[in-house]
Amino acid sequence: MKGGKNMRKKLIAAMMAGVLSAGMFSTGVFAADTDLKGEVNTFIAASLSNAMEEIQKDFNETYPDVEILYNADSSGTLQTQIEEGARCDIFFSAADKQMDALVDEDLAKKDTVEDILENKVVLIKPKDGETKVTGFENITDAANIALAGDSVPVGQYSREIFDNLGITDEVNKMEINEGKNVSEVLAAVSEGSNEIGIVYATDAASVADKVDVIAEAPADALKTPVRYPVGLIEDKEASEDDTAAAEAFLEYIKSDDAMKVFEKYGFTAYKADDASETDDKDAEATEEADDTETNAETETTEEAK
Repeated sequence: MKGGKNMRKKLIAAMMAGVLSAGMFSTGVFAADTDLKGEVNTFIAASLSNAMEEIQKDFNETYPDVEILYNADSSGTLQTQIEEGARCDIFFSAADKQMDALVDEDLAKKDTVEDILENKVVLIKPKDGETKVTGFENITDAANIALAGDSVPVGQYSREIFDNLGITDEVNKMEINEGKNVSEVLAAVSEGSNEIGIVYATDAASVADKVDVIAEAPADALKTPVRYPVGLIEDKEASEDDTAAAEAFLEYIKSDDAMKVFEKYGFTAYKADDASETDDKDAEATEEADDTETNAETETTEEAK
């Protein structure tokens, strides 16, 4: 997701001008208009809840008249709600799949969408709980497992791991407690209802007094990066104040100040692979060269006529 970078630069430039006139500046945050007001409907993946609550409080210290309304659930459920017309200004997904779908449907504003966070998938058990399971490879040694549904990003990652390890059929024969989001899976294990479960590393860290991490997903078993994209959603019911507030809150979410909060909760900043960026640039250069060559051939043909 690279479309958000240009939009971000434009927003920063505009807000920077306001900061200079107001004489206010904070690292990574540009407080251009302390009179900013409005309502921002923000749909967030359940795994972001704790960090986003703190980020909201920090944001409201600068913008006290902006009301942030959170809807936290699985990214698949949130995607469906947006597609069905629910009011949403910002969508913060736990996977690119759901965000990409909304971009393709012209529901998400492509130029604002950007991958900003990464997470890890881990196998957990109740604190000091007994289990023969020592890793993802022998997960079927457990009597039961708490697992997110296949419409939930962490559930999709879990099933990718099973497929790559060749244990999908064996897992499907287990007693599975399927949760509608990662929070339900975490609760099932932390409360001792299930012997093991699969969640994000950040979720496990949030209740470290109630669960133990058995293992992190093997790199060769989970090849899809666990990335979190965020961006603006088309909200036709939003007022001008709401739109301005949403843009400001999105920019704050992407700021250095907010990143410190995310890192405190176990997330890491997503950085596009240098090799991928190089490949993209090479592809663009090749395309430009092809266009130049095509134009040259056309001109030569015209001259020959």
